[in-house]
Amino acid sequence: MFVPKLYVYTFLGEFVLLYPVYTLLFTDSGLSVAETSSLFVIWSVTGMVLEIPSGAWADAVSRRLLLFLGPLLAGAGFALWVLFPSYWAFALGFVLWGAEGALVSGAFEALAYEELERRGLQGRYAAVMGRAHSIGIAAAASAIALATPVFAVGGYPAVGVASVAACLLCAATALTLPERRPARATSADSDGRYLAVLRAGVAEARTDRNVLEAIVLISVVTAIWGALEEYVPFLAAATGAPRTAVPLLVLAVWVGAAAGGLLAGPARRLSERSFALVLALAALAMAAGALVPHPAGFLLVAGAFGAFQMAGVVADTRLQERVSGDQRATVTSVAGLGTNVVTLAVYTAYGAGSPFLSHGTTFALLILPYVVIALWLARERVAPM
Repeated sequence: MFVPKLYVYTFLGEFVLLYPVYTLLFTDSGLSVAETSSLFVIWSVTGMVLEIPSGAWADAVSRRLLLFLGPLLAGAGFALWVLFPSYWAFALGFVLWGAEGALVSGAFEALAYEELERRGLQGRYAAVMGRAHSIGIAAAASAIALATPVFAVGGYPAVGVASVAACLLCAATALTLPERRPARATSADSDGRYLAVLRAGVAEARTDRNVLEAIVLISVVTAIWGALEEYVPFLAAATGAPRTAVPLLVLAVWVGAAAGGLLAGPARRLSERSFALVLALAALAMAAGALVPHPAGFLLVAGAFGAFQMAGVVADTRLQERVSGDQRATVTSVAGLGTNVVTLAVYTAYGAGSPFLSHGTTFALLILPYVVIALWLARERVAPM
């Protein structure tokens, strides 16, 4: 029952009915676009600041504890938004939500991999995590679909209650997850233990070449398409499709990403050069699809998003297989920090280029790092993943 519990946790963590309407809540509460943007910055910075420290906490104390606390913080933030709709309540809510992301990041992967390893099933990690990502996408899509009728009936309080309830159920699910680790790694430790784990994790991420390469791969592969996903509706509108068709094009991209997660298990067996070829072809498909001024180009975009989702899971698997010692969550959190940094860089580049470049051209240019990564991987002479 361990793997199904992971899936339930993932589903509930993404089944937040406030997702599609929270910007509307901000607008109705009188916030300007600049104020809303500042909230996103607060959210991102919070996650970046807490990413590595929370990973070390998970290693030094308990991964399951952090998986329990994270959804509770997010639920508290969502409750603040609905009960006290104001800028400072929204800001505090984003701090709590950002903390949730940092607490879960690293701890979830570390607990999943080590529990599978304990059962002799570590070879299934890529398939399990790929399905988990696909389930998360399905949960977010379901939340968007359900938010409309719930909001129509009960407004912000209704979607707020539903969102908090999902967080509470997610936290409760965390308590059912097994965590069988040596006593020295799960007991409440002193500051010395925490600092030792933190230093060991950062040192492994910095000095172990194989681990560092996996971190770079995760950061680039995961962050770029994840950031570009936010701009998919703009790209869809730029194809000339009717406004009523834009949600369908966005849905096609989500379907592609979900399919990519399901393919992560078989993709784990790709050789390094084959993996590089997949990345290069996906980048070319993304660029071509984005530059085609017709909705049909979204077939290529959806396929590329699926390949990038698959590649991200495989890169995570590669990292987990290379980490040693008790600092697995810390090392994974270093990769999470790298992902956040690259994501902010993509947002900044997209915003800077938007006055001068079309959405299709911007997509095509920002996808170029995938080609660089593919060339780098193709030159690496290592064993299959």
